[in-house]
Amino acid sequence: MKQLRHEQSIKEFGNTLRKVRQRHNFTQELLAIKADIEISQISRIERGVINTSISQVITIANALGVHPKELFDFEIDE
Repeated sequence: MKQLRHEQSIKEFGNTLRKVRQRHNFTQELLAIKADIEISQISRIERGVINTSISQVITIANALGVHPKELFDFEIDE
C-alpha cells in the first residue's frame, strides 16, 4: 500500500514553524544549534519539503520554548 502524504499539512506546518521561530527572534541557524539539528533540515521543514517526525517536532518546540501544539496551530482544507 502506498504511503500517503498530506502535502498541505506538511507545508502549513512549515509555515507555522517559520512564524513561531521568527516571533521568538530565532534565526534558522540559532534554532538548528539549540535543537541540535542541521540548518538544512530546519529549512526543508519550513519549506514543506520533508515530513518531519514527531520526535523532531518535540525537539524543535523545546528549543523554541513552546508547547508542540503551537506548531500545529493552522487550518487545512478537508
